[in-house]
Amino acid sequence: MMLQRTLTPAVLLALLVSFVAASPRAQVAAAPKAPAVAAVATVPAPAAVPASVSAGAAPVAVPAVATPATRALAKGAQGLSPKVLAMALDAVACARARGVSGRNDVLTVIDYSLPSTQPRLWVLDLAHGEVLFHELVAHGSGSGENYATRFSNVADSRQTSLGLFLTGGTYEGGNGYSLTLKGLDKGVNDLAETRHIVMHGAWYVSPEHARSQGRLGRSWGCPALSQTVAPEVINTIKGGSFVFSYAGTRDWYQKASSSLKTCPAPSPDSTGTVGAASVVAATAAVAR
Repeated sequence: MMLQRTLTPAVLLALLVSFVAASPRAQVAAAPKAPAVAAVATVPAPAAVPASVSAGAAPVAVPAVATPATRALAKGAQGLSPKVLAMALDAVACARARGVSGRNDVLTVIDYSLPSTQPRLWVLDLAHGEVLFHELVAHGSGSGENYATRFSNVADSRQTSLGLFLTGGTYEGGNGYSLTLKGLDKGVNDLAETRHIVMHGAWYVSPEHARSQGRLGRSWGCPALSQTVAPEVINTIKGGSFVFSYAGTRDWYQKASSSLKTCPAPSPDSTGTVGAASVVAATAAVAR
C-alpha cells in the first residue's frame, strides 16, 4: 500500500525546534530513562490472519529513548515506534559524522521486532514530511518463523542482518528487479554485498500468503517485498539513501553497530542534514 500522510505545519515546527535544540545523541544522553519497548507478543496479528495461528515467540524488547521530535515525526507513520525512529536518525547522523555520504530526502526503517504478518517497513520522505510507503517485508528463513529472532552477518546463514545500510544501484537478477545494499556496520552487516543481501520482490510476500500460512514466506536473508510494490519502492530509495533495520533483541543492542555505539557525537552540520534542514523543507512545503 502506498500512503501519502502529510504532517501538519504545527507538528513539523515542533519537530524542527526539538532537532535544533540538541543533537540526536545529546537528546539520548539527556532524556530520562525510558521503559522498555513492549514485547511484540502483545501486538495483535492483522485481522486477515486466523487467530488460531500461533505467532511464535516474540523477541525481547530493548530500552530505547524517544524524544518529542521523533514522537512528532512517527505520529504520521502508523505503527512506527518513536524509539525505533530515534535510533534510525541517530544511526544516520552518526554515519554522516564518520564521513558517510548519502541522500537526505528519504529514510527507510524496518522493524523486525514486529511479526511478518504486519507491515513493518516504512519509507519516510524527510523533505516533505510524508510517509511514502508502509509495507510487508520478509525476513530470512534462518531468522525465524513469523517473528525474526536470530540475525547474522555470516554467509550461508540465510539470516537477516541488522543495522544501517546504504542503497546502491539496481539490476535484473533471479528475483527480478533488485536493489543492492551496502552494510555500514562492521561485524554486523558489512558482508551484505558478498552475501548478496538485496531488496527484491517475492511471490511469498502478500496478505494472501500471510492469511493462508500464518506468516509470510521467507527469503535467504534479503528484505523481500511484494512483487507489486517492490519496483516502486526500489526506484524511490535507490542511489544512496539510508535503510535502518532494527530488532528488539538485547544481544544485538549490546553488541551494537558502529553507527549506534562507537560513533563520535555528530557535528551540527551532520545532524542538521538529517534533521533540521529536512524539517525546514517539509514545513515550507506544507505551508504552501
